[in-house]
Amino acid sequence: MQFGWLTLSMSPSPDQDARRIANVIDQACEAERLGFSDVWLTEHYFTGESVYSDSLMFAAALAMRTARVRIGFAVVQMPFHHPVRLAVQLALLDNLANGRIDVGIGKGTAYNEYEFVGHGLRSHESRARMEEAIDIVERAWRESPLSYDGKFHKLQIPAIRPKPVQQPGPPLWRSVISPGSFRECGRLGVPILTARLPVERIKERWATYEAGLEAGGHDERTRARLLAQSALWRNVYVAESDAQAEDELSALLVETRAHMMHVREAYNPPDFEPEPAALNAWTDPRVPDSEAVPFVLRTGSLFGSPARVRDQVAELRDVGVRHLLCQTGFGAMDHDQNIASMRRFGEKVMPAFADGSVATSA
Repeated sequence: MQFGWLTLSMSPSPDQDARRIANVIDQACEAERLGFSDVWLTEHYFTGESVYSDSLMFAAALAMRTARVRIGFAVVQMPFHHPVRLAVQLALLDNLANGRIDVGIGKGTAYNEYEFVGHGLRSHESRARMEEAIDIVERAWRESPLSYDGKFHKLQIPAIRPKPVQQPGPPLWRSVISPGSFRECGRLGVPILTARLPVERIKERWATYEAGLEAGGHDERTRARLLAQSALWRNVYVAESDAQAEDELSALLVETRAHMMHVREAYNPPDFEPEPAALNAWTDPRVPDSEAVPFVLRTGSLFGSPARVRDQVAELRDVGVRHLLCQTGFGAMDHDQNIASMRRFGEKVMPAFADGSVATSA
C-alpha cells in the first residue's frame, strides 16, 4: 500500500502562526523520513484553519526542504485563483520539485462562504468558474499561443514559462463522493481522492471508477495505475492504547468542530445557507457533538493502538484501497503529540503493508 500524509493544522491565534507554520514544515519533513509517499496541503483563508493559507507558496517551501515525497493539494479552491497565474505557479512548482506535484482541484468550500466574500465572490457561480479555470490551465500548458474567450476570462497568452517538468502538466485530481462522479472521472482518466466514504461503500465506488476507466477506453496499464493511486482520506491517530486514542482523538475533534462552527456563525453572511445535500452529522450545526464525534470516528477515522490501526488499515486494503491519505493533525493539536502519532503509524503500522500483507496483531 501507498501512504500519504495530509495536513489540516489550525493556528488558534495570530501570535502562534509563525511557530505553527514551522511545525507543519517539520511534520512534512518527518513524513518523508517515515516513508510516506506524498504530502497533501489544504487551502483555507482568514481564520487560521489552514495556518499557511496560501498552499501554493507553502508548497514551494516544502519543495526546497524535501527530496522524494510528492507534494499534492487537497484541494486548490479554483475560484480563488486567476487561471493564468495558477498555471504559471504550478509550472514553477513542478520545476522546483523536479516533477513531484499533484493538483487536487475543487470549486471551493461548501460551508465557508466568508472565504468567497473575502475574495470578492459568491459561491453560486463557483462551479462555472472552476470549469472555466480548469480549461484555461490545461490548455495554457498545451497551447502556445493561447487565445481564450470565456465567460469570466478573455485572454491572449504567448506561452507559459517555465514549462512544467511533468508533461503536459502536473496531474489534476478530482475530489469525488457520488457514484456518477466516480464513473465520469474514470471515463476521463482523472485521478481521484475521496473522504469519509464508509468501508461498506468503498468496494462499490472503486468498481464504479473501474467501469468508467473501461468505458473511457483506457489501456490496461493506465487503468492499473489510476486504480492504485485512487486515494481515500482518513483521520489517523495512534496512541499507546485503544482507550487513550479514542479519548484523545474525541477531545481533539470536539475542539476542531467548535472552531469550525464558530467561524461559520461569525463570518458567513446572513443570506448564506449550505446546500442540504452537503450536510452530514459532522457539518450540520444542529447535530450535537455527542452524535457528530461518534459519526466521524465511525466513518472517517483510524485510531487506537498500533495493533488496532493495523487491523483497520487491513480492512481498507481488503476492499481495494491501495492509497491511504492520513490526516494526523486536528485543530490546534500539539506538535509533539502529532509527531508521536505519526511515528507510531510510520514505524509500527506502515511496515506491515510494505509487501502487501499485514502482520498479526500483537
